[in-house]
Order: sequence, then C-alpha cells, then structure tokens
Amino acid sequence: MGPGTIVAAVFGLLFIPICLAIARGFCVYAVVRECEAQVFTLFGKVIGTIDEPGLQFPPLAFGPQSLLIPFFGKRYTVKTALRQYYLRNQMVNSEEGTPMGVGIWYEMQVNDPVAYLFMNANPEGSLEANVASSTISTLSNLEMDKMLEDRHSLSRTVRQAVSPLSEKWGYRLGSVYIRKVAFTDKQMVTNITEKVVKRLVQVTSAMKQDGENRVGLIKSETAKNVSQTMALATATRPAVVGAALNAIGRDDPEILQAVIEVMETEKLLASGARVDLLPAAANVLVELGDRRPSQSSREEPPVHK
Repeated sequence: MGPGTIVAAVFGLLFIPICLAIARGFCVYAVVRECEAQVFTLFGKVIGTIDEPGLQFPPLAFGPQSLLIPFFGKRYTVKTALRQYYLRNQMVNSEEGTPMGVGIWYEMQVNDPVAYLFMNANPEGSLEANVASSTISTLSNLEMDKMLEDRHSLSRTVRQAVSPLSEKWGYRLGSVYIRKVAFTDKQMVTNITEKVVKRLVQVTSAMKQDGENRVGLIKSETAKNVSQTMALATATRPAVVGAALNAIGRDDPEILQAVIEVMETEKLLASGARVDLLPAAANVLVELGDRRPSQSSREEPPVHK
C-alpha cells in the first residue's frame, strides 16, 4: 500500500463526516429521535414540524425554502416524552382552620410543539403555577376528613380545572394525584398522636373485655349443658333401677324383698345413725333415741339392749 492510498483513505474518512455535517447544517436532512419533534421557522414564521422518528429530509417535506433555514430561520427541538413533577408543601387551610401541607404529583406531555414554543414563554412554570393554584382553591376550606379520605376525587377535580389551560399552551396534562396531606403544626401532630394512642388503648381494652365476656359466656353455657346432662343422668338412674326391681319382683318376690332389705341396710350404715336393738320378746316400753343421760349416768357408757 503506497503513501497515496493512505492519504486517500484518511481524506475519505474525514471528508464523509464533514460532508454530512454540512448537509445537516443546511437542512438537507435531519435525524429525529424517539419522543422528539423538530420545528422549523423561516423569516420568523413556522414552515413545518417533523415528529416522525428516523432520517427525514426537510426539502422533500417543505420544499427548497428549507435550504434557507440556516441563514434566515431556526430549527427548534422539543422533547415530547412524558414528564413527571412533584410539588411539595402546598399550604391550604381546612374548614376547621387547620394549616395543612399538600404534596401533589402530576404528569405532562407536549402534544403541540408549535404552541408549546410560542404560546407561552415558560410553559413548565405556568403549568406548575396552575396546578398549585387549582390545588389550593380545590382543597381550601374543606373538612379535614374529606381532605384526608377523598384524595382520588379531589385529584380529578384539580385535573379538570388545569386541563383546558394546558391544551391551549401545547401540552396535555396526564395523571394528577394528591399524594400527601400532612399537618404543619408540630403541636397539633403531637396532640393527634396522643389521641390516637388513647383511642387505640380504648379499643384494645374493649376488645379484651369483649373477649373475656365471650369466654365467660362460653364457660357458663358449657356449665349449664354439663349440669343439664348430669341432672338427666341422675334422673335416669332411678327409672332404670326401678324398672329392674319391677322385673325382679315379677319373676321372684322373695329376691326383690332381699334386695330391698340390703339396700335399706346400706343406706342405714351410710347415714351413720345410732341403732338401738330390742329383744324380740320384750314386753315393756323402753325409751329410745338421743335423750340426755342423768348426772349419775353421764360417765357410764351407753347400754344397747
């Protein structure tokens, strides 16, 4: 490879990028990226917009006049991607006069690059101001409970208030959500925390008492059922024994009489009562029972006749 070939290769490598840069500078072609739009102006007027991604040729879209843009016009690049913003500590007052700090999150996306560039000098700042003012006007003088609980419906109200203005300025407002509602007074936060703690203690005590009441009710019902079952069993035993004795009496009365005597003897022994035995041939009336002995006979042991 000779020196001439090397020089030609180097010159070619340098010449091609230079030619492409010159062509791009004279708007012979344009490279449009994703989520991007290019606005072309000539003599202070907009001659067209290209928002299709890829390699584009303005002379084919706008005619030969596009070649004059580098001298008498300008090319603007506008990002059309979805943007997200978050506004912190927007001060509002509830109906009760409580100062609250509100955080609101919202999305915006450019849908008209020309209006976005020329209808408003600071569209992002204007959108932020409109979202903040709409949030304050929507949430001010509301009940605290509604402010804390109905954030979804309030977010839709804020979006409906801001959307018409945003469309005039070349962008559309996406989702809007009131993300945070907080108290700004530390003493009030402390008071609310104490109330919540006391309320939790009350609820816990009530739950504990309710549990104890339920346990006591279950115990009492169980004891009632047990006592009823035991009473039923106790009442069933005499009936069973009586039926058995009736059956024995029908078959053999003597055995029935012997069983009754045995049962009476068992009852008498189990009672621990005093028993006085009398001779079968006694013909005199003897005083029996638990009488008090005389003074002379107190020290003598009782005599069973």
